[in-house]
Amino acid sequence: MGLEIEHTEFSAEDFVRFRDRLQANLRALNKLLARPGFGEGPLSFGAELELYIIDHEAKPLHVNQEIQRRLDDPLLTLELNRYNLEYNFSPSLVADGCFRHTQEEAEQALTRINSVAGDLGGSIVPIGILPTLQQSDTGYHAMTPLDRYEALTNELTEIRGGPFTIAIEGEDTLQLAMDDVTLEGANTSFQIHLRVPPNEFADFYNAVQLVTPLVVAMAANSPTLFGHRLWQETRIPLFKQSIDCRPKDSLHPMPARVNFGNNWIRDGAFELFSEAALLYRPILPASGDEDPEAVVDSGGTPALHELRLHQGSIWLWNRPVYDPADGGHLRIELRAFPAGPSIPDMLANAALAIGLARVMQDKIKNLIPAIPFTYCIANFYRAAQKGLDAELFWPSLQQTQPEYFAVPDILRKLLPEVPGKLLEMGFIESDFMPLLKIAEERLETRQTGSQWQLRRVAELRKDLHKREALIAMLLEYQKNSAQNIPVAQWK
Repeated sequence: MGLEIEHTEFSAEDFVRFRDRLQANLRALNKLLARPGFGEGPLSFGAELELYIIDHEAKPLHVNQEIQRRLDDPLLTLELNRYNLEYNFSPSLVADGCFRHTQEEAEQALTRINSVAGDLGGSIVPIGILPTLQQSDTGYHAMTPLDRYEALTNELTEIRGGPFTIAIEGEDTLQLAMDDVTLEGANTSFQIHLRVPPNEFADFYNAVQLVTPLVVAMAANSPTLFGHRLWQETRIPLFKQSIDCRPKDSLHPMPARVNFGNNWIRDGAFELFSEAALLYRPILPASGDEDPEAVVDSGGTPALHELRLHQGSIWLWNRPVYDPADGGHLRIELRAFPAGPSIPDMLANAALAIGLARVMQDKIKNLIPAIPFTYCIANFYRAAQKGLDAELFWPSLQQTQPEYFAVPDILRKLLPEVPGKLLEMGFIESDFMPLLKIAEERLETRQTGSQWQLRRVAELRKDLHKREALIAMLLEYQKNSAQNIPVAQWK
């Protein structure tokens, strides 16, 4: 969705041309993946951080375009709503201390953004869902005026043919109907990019899918929406429902555009790209002029504009990425983890997710028969709902039936293997060990961002009304976050 488009309305001919070009992209990609040496090279790490902008009363502040214009930083981009920004960190090699590099860049970037936001009467905060957000903060008036967002909203709304319904049950219940997709912008995340060799893609991707629920439980930082206490990671159901344009027809089911996937993959990344083209209707049919097959046949690397644009309108929680830069390569984008609470916490989530996936990578082929993919999906939503209190189905070659284990018990069993596996991948011990200690401390204290928010609000409610307590909690959260204190150490 970072690719800009020039039109907001499309004809039937546009959709036909885009469909044909999408198929040409797939044929070119298939040839490219068969090219000897394609995508090989040292592992690299990248990340994107989405941010809220708030005013002095902790309300959303609509100044993202002004901040972007004043900073003039190509790595700073606009998000769907006018009170959100995204910073795209420079990719770095894992062997060069990628976590340290990203933390230093993040600290510098957030300081610059905060300085400009301060001149405009605001500040930034990395948090999964803003606790002080109100329903009146969503709607067309809140949408960033970019063509791609207008086109996205128009197409999804037309496909839906009615309001988008939100129904989430937790300690409280939230039910509402939205006429547009701007509630999707309430979700902010820390997205991780890891370059993966094509010959390892299937096993590593499946391993990422298996361990993602464990890290979602550890990373939870979105316990409320509009003052309602919902899931530990409310972003997960909210994102899916806020842009769910499927017809209500149980006899003709269609996959959601936001989902955890449809199956384990067997051969490689091409399955996921092909599935995207064959199962999901294009919604932004902006075509280019490249002949991708001719580019591949001549030894070049095609842009695959249509495929990349289409992938950007399908929000798998773990998404395959094709990048044509430097001869082309494949990445896995891990999208399930929230923004915040602090930079060290987010990087700890990244190190934990990558390390756990490597632990399971060599075992995954044998384990897949022991865990049907529907069980993995259930794990994902159970972890989002219950956090560290969740019990997940965890596969074993010794099982005779599905067995469930508490998330902390699974993690304690796997964590000792993580450092060695990260070393195998080329990560530097001094770069990742402090982050794993942060994750271990969070596990032992059982204090995630969500748990801290809920407990602090409960304490503040003894003396304050709900709205005042949410504001006070958020300001305290913001102070701790800015000081880079891991959430397990927050009082």
